[in-house]
Amino acid sequence: MNRQLVIRRVVFALVIIVLVASVPSSLRYAYEHGGFYLFSKQFLIDLPKRLNGPGRFRFVLQPTVAIFLGIRAGIADGRAGRLPYIFSLLSDGKRRWQLLREAFTQVATLVAFVILLDAISQWLILRAIYPGPALVVGPVLIAFPYSLSRALANRFVRGGKPAQAA
Repeated sequence: MNRQLVIRRVVFALVIIVLVASVPSSLRYAYEHGGFYLFSKQFLIDLPKRLNGPGRFRFVLQPTVAIFLGIRAGIADGRAGRLPYIFSLLSDGKRRWQLLREAFTQVATLVAFVILLDAISQWLILRAIYPGPALVVGPVLIAFPYSLSRALANRFVRGGKPAQAA
């Protein structure tokens, strides 16, 4: 088994363990407060704590890695003469799920790592781990930079050449 596959499996296993372990406390919070933390006022109050507390460097590191991966994929798209990624997602209904699957495959380990880092930062800042925010906040940090950098790199590589629809 190659090293990348081992790392990927370890990261995904850790994510699953952390998220499963956090479910009981999340359910307790929902029972005690009448709703899940992700949809609560407390979540909005705690958001600024994430920017100042331990783990704030991830707000730079995670989007930077997503941009790097997006540029790499955009260059490949541009060389193949494909439409920019975001435009393809919006306009090519036939290939939309294929494009999303392809993007997820490229950033799957990063997404898992982002979720794990969010869970760790929650623990350090809030002394609790809530699975909902871990599954939302981290991936949001990489989705937009990845998509935008992929589209822009494609445009740059193609220059003025027209793209192929599929």
